[in-house]
Amino acid sequence: MGLDRVVRFPTSETPKWEAIRGYLVRAGESGQLRMIDGLPAFPDEEPAADWKELRVGTAAGMVTIRRGVGVLTCVVWGNADVALNTAWSKVIWACAAAGGGAVETPTGPISADEFARGAGLSLPE
Repeated sequence: MGLDRVVRFPTSETPKWEAIRGYLVRAGESGQLRMIDGLPAFPDEEPAADWKELRVGTAAGMVTIRRGVGVLTCVVWGNADVALNTAWSKVIWACAAAGGGAVETPTGPISADEFARGAGLSLPE
């Protein structure tokens, strides 16, 4: 069973992988792709513009990003430990920050910066 968090964007567009990866690096994660649309990815491979699912390797484990129209859904296993949950939060933040998206929470949508503060992420200025 997985846990997911949705990030919605103001238009039907979502940020490109390069932008998301840039924010991941800023958050201290390499964000290396392990799979693209269900197929293994080479370490330096870039996804096609029409990708639907990315498996992102973090220092703590794997996080999945699924793309829809104007939305990215970040997924992690339900039994993730503290380190993987932190990495998942970094991926969520990076997705939102890269495209000016709002993270859906039980209390309503919040900005990337609000999400980072609530998740306890310490990000460089």
